[in-house]
Amino acid sequence: MKYIVILGDGMSDYPVEELNNRTPLQVANKPNMDFIAKNGVSGMLKTIQEGFEPGSDVANLSVLGYDVRKCHTGRAPIEAANIGINLDDAQVAFRCNFFTEECGILKDYSAGHITSGEGKILINLLNEKFSEELKAINGKFYAGVSYRNILVCKVKDAYAENLICIPPHNIVGEEIEKNLIVAKDNNKFEINFAEILNHLMLKSKEILEKSEINRKRKREGKNKANMIWFWGQGKKPNIEEFMAKYNLKGAVISAVDLIKGIGKLAGMDVIEVEGATGLWDTNYDGKAMACIEALDDHDFVYVHVEATDEAGHLGDLNLKILSIENLDKMIGKILREIEKRGIEAKIAILPDHATPIKIKTHTSDLVPFAIYSTKNKDEKDEVEKYDEFACRNGKYGKGVENFMEILLK
Repeated sequence: MKYIVILGDGMSDYPVEELNNRTPLQVANKPNMDFIAKNGVSGMLKTIQEGFEPGSDVANLSVLGYDVRKCHTGRAPIEAANIGINLDDAQVAFRCNFFTEECGILKDYSAGHITSGEGKILINLLNEKFSEELKAINGKFYAGVSYRNILVCKVKDAYAENLICIPPHNIVGEEIEKNLIVAKDNNKFEINFAEILNHLMLKSKEILEKSEINRKRKREGKNKANMIWFWGQGKKPNIEEFMAKYNLKGAVISAVDLIKGIGKLAGMDVIEVEGATGLWDTNYDGKAMACIEALDDHDFVYVHVEATDEAGHLGDLNLKILSIENLDKMIGKILREIEKRGIEAKIAILPDHATPIKIKTHTSDLVPFAIYSTKNKDEKDEVEKYDEFACRNGKYGKGVENFMEILLK
């Protein structure tokens, strides 16, 4: 038996007034997701464990059956692992977003989804211009994908976990000065560390605003990458190998560093797909075929699509519906290829968390999941559609936490 998990990041949502109080999932044309729900079993999954923020790092680890209380240290060290940064025990990684600042306001958390090529040039510029400041924290910037980058540093006696760093997608439209990094405790080392990081963020505008990259983006009418923002910090995590945990050889397919980093830390193979962007223009067909081909020598394939989450953060209703429909077409290709090749498999569809259009950020709400087995076609419940309300009536009901146990049993 093979196992395929297809994850639409942030796909779940709330009823929308413009849709007659239906969700994007209820409105979208998604025959393949509905096929999985109608011919399989469903339920509502809790992906955010108590005491944790509803981030994709926590949610995806939970979906994969990991106890984040034991293995999660932060988002940034997971992403760092994917770009080849081997943290030592004393180092701390921070996620470093490029974003668009306008009149002291955080206007766009992704800097108009700046390209990775442009981002790399700006990261090199920051390493050059901040060379003295970085020495004070034994720091270095590393380029990632698009607006997503990493800062690695080491500061004696400062504890990064005691710094409050707000995710930038949570404060779009708010004043930057009111959301800077603060220390939880009145510890002089941590306060000093926070001051250094805030200095780097605020001074970055002076450097980035003058760059040729941003002058060009302004001429082209694009949002500038004129500041940086630190968040998601943590030390090197300890994640149990997927093979040791489940006795399955696993692979991940994704365009974003976070999911690929989880895969690498768990000893799974990371399969690169040409044209996979992490946006709505990603190579859906390429991901589908990569999934099918991976089944030749893998037992478990985790296919992650970011587009639905990005649409949610933008608050773009039509784009979210389109992204769901494009994801559904990818699922259809996977289902057809499995049938054509006679592969026995369990196929699951779910989000990691909700990213509702109305609030443009992640929530801790339960998310719908559905699992279809090509081998046990009689194992199904009464659910006819895949969405946030239909799946409540599935075999597994509301509040399930053991997704992998259900999938593998």
